[in-house]
Amino acid sequence: MLALLVPLLLIHASWSGNKVARASGAKGSRFVCTPVPAGTDISCPVETANRVQSTSPQEEELRSTIIQLRETILQQKETIVSQQGTIKELNSKLARCEADARSRGSARRKEFGKNTMGDLPRDPAETVEQLGKTMQSLKDRLENLEQQLRTNTSGGPLPNDLKDLLRRRLGDLESQLLTRVSELEEEKSQLYNETAAHRQRTENTLNSLLERITELEKSNSAFKSPEEFKVSLPLRTNYLFGRIKKSLPEMYAFTVCMWLKSSASPGIGTPFSYGVPGQANEIVLIEWGNNPIELLVNDKVAQLPLSVSDGRWHHICITWTTRDGFWEAYQDGERLGTGENLAPWHPIKPGGVIILGQEQDIVGGRFDATQAFVGELSHFNMWDRVLRPIDISAMANCSAYMPGNVVPWVDANVEVFGGATKAALEICEDRLFDS
Repeated sequence: MLALLVPLLLIHASWSGNKVARASGAKGSRFVCTPVPAGTDISCPVETANRVQSTSPQEEELRSTIIQLRETILQQKETIVSQQGTIKELNSKLARCEADARSRGSARRKEFGKNTMGDLPRDPAETVEQLGKTMQSLKDRLENLEQQLRTNTSGGPLPNDLKDLLRRRLGDLESQLLTRVSELEEEKSQLYNETAAHRQRTENTLNSLLERITELEKSNSAFKSPEEFKVSLPLRTNYLFGRIKKSLPEMYAFTVCMWLKSSASPGIGTPFSYGVPGQANEIVLIEWGNNPIELLVNDKVAQLPLSVSDGRWHHICITWTTRDGFWEAYQDGERLGTGENLAPWHPIKPGGVIILGQEQDIVGGRFDATQAFVGELSHFNMWDRVLRPIDISAMANCSAYMPGNVVPWVDANVEVFGGATKAALEICEDRLFDS
């Protein structure tokens, strides 16, 4: 910029000198302005290549152009100086604003000089207030728009396109609603049909069960008498067994009689056992392994001279009394052996459990399959006294029947579990058939 201004100033100086010379009376003399490069010593005379002898219109035009350029340059210079001052003032204000931002809460200075940024608020509170007013204005405008929209929707006429769109939308919704109602009706009908079918199946099952129960009741009532049945224990397991519902009172003597049929080997197992709390072997009749049949009273053992493993029906009776622990063993009405000192003076304890076909390790349970009875059993009766030999013989010969006064053999008094079954039996006819 300075390189341009210096030649123009030289031109202006030369033009002024020429004007002075002309005023002093230098008649007929003219000067030609020659540009001088920057850095040239202007004290030396400048050689001019050509002299202009007369003034022409072009020359006048050039002169006025130069004058205009000079004025323009001066104006621009003044503008630049003014803008520089403005820039300095803005920089100082910006520095003060930054200082105010870094030290918020401190006291503001009283004077900042001339405020050329009067359109900006000095206090942040003023800015917040201004923003609040702007937001409130926008909120008011939004509420006005919503009010107008509600007014147009409620009372004002709607455009035809909007009416058609709403009508189509309502039609679609109505169609969807009708379709859903139809689906619900169909589901209701299907559910009703399924419920009816399930009810019918349930009724059919109940009817079948009732018929089966009736058949079982008829088969049980088919026994000629309540004692004419047998219990079958066909497998050597620890879960097939029968149980006598009635327990024993305290006894000082007993007689046990039954019919047995077994061909199991080795040993027929345990036809019956009676266990009480604290003594699982209160009374046990067992043939286990290769041992002979044994009678246990209070876990004391006596071996009996009986043999019933030939697959035929045999009638056996065992008697015992606490006096001297005397016992007797009968097979088919004949006394085959006697003994004494079997748990003498020990009363049979009450409140125990009688199990048919299993030996008890605890009262009513913990059976051992190797000790299970395999075969058929009937007419298990028990008395709280020692029967006479003639009574025992009469029962074995089917000439008399004496139900036990403590445990009688009746259908309602015997339960079976684990696959054991009860079936009708005429023991005397079956025994004659075996013979």
